[in-house]
Amino acid sequence: MLTSIITIAVIFIVVLLIFSYVKTSPNQALVISGWPYRRPRFLIGTGGIRIPFLQKIDKLYLGQLSVDIKTDTSVPTSDFINVDVDAVAKVRIDPALIEVAAANFLGKSREQIAVEIRDSLQGNMREIIGTQDLRSLNNDRDGFSNQIQDKAAPDMAKLGIEILSCNIQSITDGEGLIHALGADNTCKITKDASINKANAERDVAIAKAQATKEANDARVASEKEIAEKNTELLIKQADLKQQSDTRKAIADSAYQIQLQEQTKIVNIKTVEAEVEKAKQEQMLKEQEIALQQKILEAQVNKRADAEKYQKEIDAAAKLEQRKRDAEAERYEAEQKALAIRAQAEAELFAQQQKAAGIKALGEAEAAAIKVKGEAEAAAMDKKAEAYKKYGQAALAEMVVNVLPEVAEKIAQPISTINDVHVYGTTGNEAAGLSGNVPVLIKQTMDVVKNATGVDLTAIMQNNSNLVAGSVDVDKK
Repeated sequence: MLTSIITIAVIFIVVLLIFSYVKTSPNQALVISGWPYRRPRFLIGTGGIRIPFLQKIDKLYLGQLSVDIKTDTSVPTSDFINVDVDAVAKVRIDPALIEVAAANFLGKSREQIAVEIRDSLQGNMREIIGTQDLRSLNNDRDGFSNQIQDKAAPDMAKLGIEILSCNIQSITDGEGLIHALGADNTCKITKDASINKANAERDVAIAKAQATKEANDARVASEKEIAEKNTELLIKQADLKQQSDTRKAIADSAYQIQLQEQTKIVNIKTVEAEVEKAKQEQMLKEQEIALQQKILEAQVNKRADAEKYQKEIDAAAKLEQRKRDAEAERYEAEQKALAIRAQAEAELFAQQQKAAGIKALGEAEAAAIKVKGEAEAAAMDKKAEAYKKYGQAALAEMVVNVLPEVAEKIAQPISTINDVHVYGTTGNEAAGLSGNVPVLIKQTMDVVKNATGVDLTAIMQNNSNLVAGSVDVDKK
């Protein structure tokens, strides 16, 4: 569900961006205004994102505009001659002043922009006409158009407009003075042309005569020089023929010598060429051998690289296997640790239960021991009274009653022995073993004497004497 919601949101955002993307050509500006911009944003020859419903987009034409500047009524010049002027200005919105232009012309068509600019340019042109005379206006049209352009530039800058050019199409007046100035100029030009023509014809005649004289002198001098040159040529030809014959004879002899030299050189070059050919063939064979060696080396290197690559793959596989084994061992160790922990917790619980049971048992045993102790204390009191009454005889009886248990404890380690092998040289080793029993009994008596202060040997001897005495008395 969440994935579907995210997908729908992404698709919605992409569609929104597609429909929000705007672009424009280099001769048009898109003006984007609205939140969060405090000032309009301009796009010229590029693209951008417009936020729907929050931003407004307007268009502003940046291309060249032709503005027809024509006086509606005649304008007097500085010499008080009414003239009508027709001019054309090429203008455009200055990119550096695009904010000013947007404030003045945003949302307006090219025709509306041209109309608003024309009013300002007409006013500037009328001011310039009032400062010029008719002859200056007619003769210096470039200066007139430049003055209009310079005069109108500050006003156009306030509108965000740049003037590219201004051309004067025509200048007319209602009195025909411009035509009269033209006729006067025509007469002057015609007069000057006639005078110039006569002067030119005169100069042509003088030039022709001079040219004829110079041509005749040049012809005579040329014929004389030709005759002299012909004589020198014949003499030169004879000398050249003599020199040519001599040189031809020398050349023939030299040719034979040169032919022999050339034949010798050709033979030498032929031998050298054959030697060079043999060398080239030898070098070619050596290169072929080197190439074969390189091919073999490449094959060996390729095989070595393949083996190296296979080893690297095997090593990587082994490393991956070791990693997997280590992961398995780690997982198994973790499971064992968890099992040990669970077992420890179970044992702890069991020990806690056992401790509770032991505590209850201990309390019961303590109560029983207390009762038993009280009973034994009472018995011990009675035994003490008996011991006081009977003295050594009772003590001896008690010790004698304990002796079998002591003997059993002494003999208990010996009872665990299955086989006994006695080694010796006397031949009566078994008797020696049995002879140790009295020694053990005596040692037991000594231990009892040291521990309790009761001398069992003396008591038994006294009792034996008493018994013997009683027997003697009975006999008597």
